[in-house]
Amino acid sequence: MTTILSIQSSVAYGHVGNSAAAFALQRMGVETYPVLTVHYSNTTAYQSWRGPVFKASEVADVIRGVDERGALPEVDAILSGYQGSEDMGQTILDAVALVKTRNPAAVYCCDPVMGDVGRGFYVASGIPAFLREQVVAKADIVTPNQFELDYLADTATKSMGDLLEAADSLIARGPKTVLVTSAVAEDAPPETVSLAAVRADEAWIATTPLLGRAFTGSGDVTAAVFLAKLLQSGRLDTALSETASIVYSILAATAASGKRELQLVSAQAELVHPSNVFEAVRIR
Repeated sequence: MTTILSIQSSVAYGHVGNSAAAFALQRMGVETYPVLTVHYSNTTAYQSWRGPVFKASEVADVIRGVDERGALPEVDAILSGYQGSEDMGQTILDAVALVKTRNPAAVYCCDPVMGDVGRGFYVASGIPAFLREQVVAKADIVTPNQFELDYLADTATKSMGDLLEAADSLIARGPKTVLVTSAVAEDAPPETVSLAAVRADEAWIATTPLLGRAFTGSGDVTAAVFLAKLLQSGRLDTALSETASIVYSILAATAASGKRELQLVSAQAELVHPSNVFEAVRIR
């Protein structure tokens, strides 16, 4: 059985961070150890929220406790998302190093949560630079959205060629795989959004219709599903196709519901048998 240690945020109301990723992974049959960096009442996309940001030392204690149970050798991958603070980022890197000591085959997937088109940066000021300067080189997989990709690669992507160049620049710094989770390219069909999965020797895209609104938490689900599917299949094209199919089907169900929050629970069947299927197309 695939096992993932997921270190990211949590909310009581809605589905973002581990409140999205953990359920999605478990519903797909992936053993998941959720470790929380914050526990808010709701996502910060609302005008207000309440709840604690956990100290880095508290998160380290949780991971130490899991290690004391002898569970880390079973971990196939570490997934990180919203960090809350810069020192939390270092704690996550320490956890990655510990897991890789216990299981050298384990991989680290970093979802570099920091901002999005239209919102700009929405994390603490030191986190974007820490992600760019410290984390990217230590990650095996990174899953930025287009806004985050542009920041990490210090560029402005407009075409699919731009996206490939930006992803390649990240790969040159350490990661083996880059997944761009929401790419709107000027040379793509109108009213579509693409997911692009890139490695040094191959690149694939899966294109889905635009649904006309933003979905908070969609990137968290995308990163989790892609990591699980990549671990299970070992194939970039298969993982991308299955991820695009699952995520679009969940977002379509959410759009149809008219509700703001992801309808993960009511649409949970889409995580196993998606209603829509999108094929990955090789572009390199």
